[in-house]
Amino acid sequence: MRKKRIVGLIIGLIMVVLGAVLFMVGISNVVSDTQVNLDSSYYCNGACDEGYLELGKDEYEELINKGKSFVVFVDQSACDAADRLRTFTSDYFPSHGVKIYRMMFSELKESSLHEKVKYYPSLVVISNGKVRMFLRADADEDADMFNEYDKFVEWVNRYIYIEFKD
Repeated sequence: MRKKRIVGLIIGLIMVVLGAVLFMVGISNVVSDTQVNLDSSYYCNGACDEGYLELGKDEYEELINKGKSFVVFVDQSACDAADRLRTFTSDYFPSHGVKIYRMMFSELKESSLHEKVKYYPSLVVISNGKVRMFLRADADEDADMFNEYDKFVEWVNRYIYIEFKD
Protein backbone atom coordinates (compact mmCIF):
# COMPACT_ATOMS: atom_id res chain seq x y z
CA MET A 1 0.00 0.00 0.00
CA ARG A 2 2.80 2.38 0.90
CA LYS A 3 4.64 1.67 -2.41
CA LYS A 4 1.49 2.51 -4.39
CA ARG A 5 1.19 5.81 -2.54
CA ILE A 6 4.86 6.71 -3.27
CA VAL A 7 4.48 5.73 -6.95
CA GLY A 8 1.30 7.83 -7.13
CA LEU A 9 3.08 10.82 -5.59
CA ILE A 10 5.99 10.47 -8.02
CA ILE A 11 3.63 10.26 -11.01
CA GLY A 12 1.70 13.27 -9.69
CA LEU A 13 4.92 15.26 -9.26
CA ILE A 14 6.03 14.38 -12.79
CA MET A 15 2.68 15.52 -14.16
CA VAL A 16 2.91 18.83 -12.28
CA VAL A 17 6.45 19.43 -13.58
CA LEU A 18 5.44 18.56 -17.15
CA GLY A 19 2.41 20.83 -16.87
CA ALA A 20 4.60 23.69 -15.66
CA VAL A 21 7.08 23.14 -18.51
CA LEU A 22 4.29 23.09 -21.10
CA PHE A 23 2.81 26.24 -19.59
CA MET A 24 6.17 28.04 -19.75
CA VAL A 25 6.70 26.99 -23.38
CA GLY A 26 3.22 28.27 -24.24
CA ILE A 27 3.85 31.57 -22.47
CA SER A 28 7.22 32.03 -24.18
CA ASN A 29 5.57 31.61 -27.59
CA VAL A 30 3.04 34.31 -26.74
CA VAL A 31 5.68 36.64 -25.30
CA SER A 32 8.03 36.11 -28.23
CA ASP A 33 5.33 37.46 -30.56
CA THR A 34 5.26 40.91 -28.94
CA GLN A 35 6.65 44.06 -30.46
CA VAL A 36 10.26 45.08 -30.03
CA ASN A 37 10.92 48.44 -28.42
CA LEU A 38 13.94 49.84 -30.18
CA ASP A 39 16.58 51.74 -28.24
CA SER A 40 15.37 55.31 -27.70
CA SER A 41 18.05 56.80 -29.98
CA TYR A 42 16.26 55.26 -32.98
CA TYR A 43 12.97 57.08 -32.35
CA CYS A 44 12.59 60.65 -33.60
CA ASN A 45 10.16 63.27 -32.35
CA GLY A 46 7.82 63.26 -35.32
CA ALA A 47 9.30 62.51 -38.74
CA CYS A 48 12.98 61.62 -39.12
CA ASP A 49 15.32 62.90 -41.78
CA GLU A 50 15.14 60.67 -44.80
CA GLY A 51 17.97 58.26 -45.37
CA TYR A 52 19.53 55.39 -43.55
CA LEU A 53 22.14 55.11 -40.85
CA GLU A 54 24.93 53.23 -42.62
CA LEU A 55 26.14 50.12 -40.81
CA GLY A 56 29.36 48.19 -41.29
CA LYS A 57 30.23 44.75 -39.94
CA ASP A 58 32.35 46.07 -37.05
CA GLU A 59 29.70 48.54 -35.88
CA TYR A 60 27.06 45.80 -36.17
CA GLU A 61 29.08 43.47 -33.93
CA GLU A 62 29.57 46.29 -31.42
CA LEU A 63 25.81 46.96 -31.27
CA ILE A 64 25.13 43.23 -30.83
CA ASN A 65 27.71 42.95 -28.04
CA LYS A 66 26.09 45.92 -26.26
CA GLY A 67 22.67 44.24 -26.47
CA LYS A 68 21.06 47.01 -28.52
CA SER A 69 17.63 46.83 -30.18
CA PHE A 70 17.47 48.20 -33.74
CA VAL A 71 16.41 47.51 -37.33
CA VAL A 72 18.67 46.71 -40.29
CA PHE A 73 17.72 46.89 -43.95
CA VAL A 74 19.98 44.52 -45.90
CA ASP A 75 20.58 46.08 -49.31
CA GLN A 76 22.73 45.69 -52.40
CA SER A 77 23.49 48.47 -54.86
CA ALA A 78 22.08 48.23 -58.36
CA CYS A 79 19.79 45.36 -57.41
CA ASP A 80 16.32 45.35 -58.91
CA ALA A 81 15.13 42.87 -56.28
CA ALA A 82 16.03 45.31 -53.50
CA ASP A 83 14.43 48.36 -55.15
CA ARG A 84 10.89 47.72 -53.90
CA LEU A 85 11.92 46.96 -50.31
CA ARG A 86 14.23 49.98 -50.39
CA THR A 87 11.24 52.10 -51.41
CA PHE A 88 9.04 50.57 -48.68
CA THR A 89 11.61 51.19 -45.94
CA SER A 90 12.52 54.72 -47.06
CA ASP A 91 8.82 55.68 -47.30
CA TYR A 92 7.65 54.09 -44.06
CA PHE A 93 10.29 54.47 -41.35
CA PRO A 94 11.24 58.17 -41.62
CA SER A 95 7.59 59.24 -41.79
CA HIS A 96 6.81 57.16 -38.69
CA GLY A 97 9.64 58.54 -36.59
CA VAL A 98 12.03 55.60 -36.72
CA LYS A 99 15.66 55.58 -37.85
CA ILE A 100 16.97 52.31 -39.26
CA TYR A 101 20.34 51.04 -40.40
CA ARG A 102 21.27 49.93 -43.87
CA MET A 103 23.91 47.26 -44.26
CA MET A 104 25.18 46.26 -47.67
CA PHE A 105 25.08 42.52 -48.29
CA SER A 106 28.85 42.45 -48.89
CA GLU A 107 29.34 43.72 -45.30
CA LEU A 108 26.71 41.33 -43.93
CA LYS A 109 28.54 38.32 -45.37
CA GLU A 110 31.51 39.15 -43.15
CA SER A 111 29.42 39.59 -39.98
CA SER A 112 27.68 37.24 -37.57
CA LEU A 113 24.36 38.32 -39.11
CA HIS A 114 25.18 36.05 -42.06
CA GLU A 115 24.52 33.06 -39.78
CA LYS A 116 20.80 33.97 -40.00
CA VAL A 117 20.31 36.09 -43.13
CA LYS A 118 21.58 34.33 -46.24
CA TYR A 119 19.93 36.40 -48.98
CA TYR A 120 19.12 40.01 -49.76
CA PRO A 121 17.11 42.11 -49.57
CA SER A 122 15.89 41.69 -46.03
CA LEU A 123 14.66 43.65 -43.05
CA VAL A 124 16.05 42.43 -39.74
CA VAL A 125 14.68 43.21 -36.28
CA ILE A 126 17.30 42.97 -33.53
CA SER A 127 16.11 42.82 -29.91
CA ASN A 128 18.59 43.05 -27.05
CA GLY A 129 21.46 42.01 -29.31
CA LYS A 130 19.67 39.00 -30.82
CA VAL A 131 18.05 38.55 -34.21
CA ARG A 132 14.34 38.50 -33.43
CA MET A 133 12.80 38.29 -36.89
CA PHE A 134 13.73 38.96 -40.49
CA LEU A 135 12.16 38.92 -43.91
CA ARG A 136 13.38 35.99 -45.97
CA ALA A 137 13.96 36.76 -49.63
CA ASP A 138 13.95 33.03 -50.37
CA ALA A 139 10.67 32.18 -48.58
CA ASP A 140 7.28 32.08 -50.26
CA GLU A 141 5.54 33.00 -46.99
CA ASP A 142 7.39 36.36 -46.96
CA ALA A 143 6.74 37.20 -50.64
CA ASP A 144 3.78 39.48 -49.87
CA MET A 145 5.92 41.68 -47.61
CA PHE A 146 8.35 42.25 -50.48
CA ASN A 147 5.62 42.98 -53.03
CA GLU A 148 2.75 44.73 -51.23
CA TYR A 149 3.29 47.86 -49.16
CA ASP A 150 0.27 47.14 -46.92
CA LYS A 151 1.59 43.66 -46.08
CA PHE A 152 5.03 45.13 -45.37
CA VAL A 153 3.46 47.65 -42.97
CA GLU A 154 1.48 44.89 -41.21
CA TRP A 155 4.69 42.90 -40.72
CA VAL A 156 6.59 45.93 -39.39
CA ASN A 157 3.77 46.85 -37.00
CA ARG A 158 3.61 43.29 -35.74
CA TYR A 159 7.27 43.14 -34.73
CA ILE A 160 8.37 46.75 -34.06
CA TYR A 161 6.82 49.23 -31.67
CA ILE A 162 6.04 52.34 -33.69
CA GLU A 163 4.17 55.18 -32.02
CA PHE A 164 2.87 56.84 -35.19
CA LYS A 165 1.01 54.13 -37.14
CA ASP A 166 -1.12 54.69 -40.25
